[in-house]
Amino acid sequence: MVGTTELKRPVTIVKKCVVGGICIISLSGCATFKTLDTELPLNQQMFVYSGTRLDWSAITKNRPALRKMKVEPPRYPWVDLALSFAMDTIFLLLAVVTEFSQ
Repeated sequence: MVGTTELKRPVTIVKKCVVGGICIISLSGCATFKTLDTELPLNQQMFVYSGTRLDWSAITKNRPALRKMKVEPPRYPWVDLALSFAMDTIFLLLAVVTEFSQ
């Protein structure tokens, strides 16, 4: 009889590989870092949830919003959306201070 630990081990390894792959794909084109590292002047940049906005604009094919950001969206915006939302939330206080200081 096969033990339950022997059955759980391959499943755990597969889960870790899937999560790791999603993280690597997301970090390769993280919208939050792309929008914060643009060549636009500070008074034209959007800071509050900018990565999430970029991903959502790419998902909904909102061309005017994409042109306004002047940043190429990630290749897989659905995968990057959760990571960008988390990173934008982490940087929210800094983004709000930056928006109001302009």
